[in-house]
Amino acid sequence: MTRTTILAAAAAFLGLAGAATAGEITVYTALEADILPVYKKSFEEKHPGTTIRWVRDSTGIITAKLLAEKNNPQADVVLGTAATSLLLLDAEGMLQPYAPEGVKKIEARFLDKNTPPAWVGTNAWAAALCVNTAEMEKRKLPIPASWADLTKPEYKGLIVMPNPASSGTGFLDVSSWLQIFGEEKGWAYMDALDKNVATYTHSGSKPCSLAASGEYPIGISFEFRAARLINQGAPLVAVIPAEGIGWDMEASAIIKGTDNEADAKKLMDWAVSDEAMKIYAKNYAILGNAAFEEPIKNLPANLKTKLIDNKFDWAAANRAAILQEWQRRYDAKSEPKKG
Repeated sequence: MTRTTILAAAAAFLGLAGAATAGEITVYTALEADILPVYKKSFEEKHPGTTIRWVRDSTGIITAKLLAEKNNPQADVVLGTAATSLLLLDAEGMLQPYAPEGVKKIEARFLDKNTPPAWVGTNAWAAALCVNTAEMEKRKLPIPASWADLTKPEYKGLIVMPNPASSGTGFLDVSSWLQIFGEEKGWAYMDALDKNVATYTHSGSKPCSLAASGEYPIGISFEFRAARLINQGAPLVAVIPAEGIGWDMEASAIIKGTDNEADAKKLMDWAVSDEAMKIYAKNYAILGNAAFEEPIKNLPANLKTKLIDNKFDWAAANRAAILQEWQRRYDAKSEPKKG
């Protein structure tokens, strides 16, 4: 994503609706909207007198907004945004290092390598296919089992996936394909896949929702959205492609220059707490503190074994170039942006 594109995306973002009030922290997030009230309730019950004001959008838009506000920060904390985005913000000198209380319980792979860490990961999400079994049966088509399967001609026009410039899920897909197949073969794979993609959404969860409704039978999305919709009765199956899957962390950090440092630190302490881990475990199969992991109904048992050795530093360092190339090749099929 070029600097011009970043600024344009930020300008289009319908974000803050007034200044924060006393005892209120402004938290930028890319978490699923239905999770936010649960997190807010847990934190505010533990810290009465401090309230969270969410500013939520997809990962790409949140990242663009933060970069555009670099010289005039509006957020106190970024909570639940891709680690690859926080690596980019850290490279710009925008994060205030802090070691939250209880951080020693978090696995090393979930932490920024510096001491104290500039950011902390709390849980992870991974790529998955949401496949509508009823629609596939109606069309007499097999359930795809691999990324390669998605390029077969019988799936033409049946696939929807997230735009990586807008969606963290979309970016982890694209960056993981470049790692799995290598750069040249990775772009060749995406060329072939693009022939079968009907549209690119600006939300990582939307492809799964579209698959659940039957509008497009195959959605490239993420695993816990698939499990949630299946558990709600959607005619879906969650498929973990055979070649391996990209993944990223829900990571959090304090924005340098915040006027609410004390409350920001309280939120970071909560984010790695045992109480928070128990809440994450209801939706996420992979946690920064593995002691609290629980099986998620209707998620494949081999999920963790299929996670690639994701090069987060490489993905963050090459993000702009990857997005620019992706947009040049495929952006014409993206759905219109809201607002």
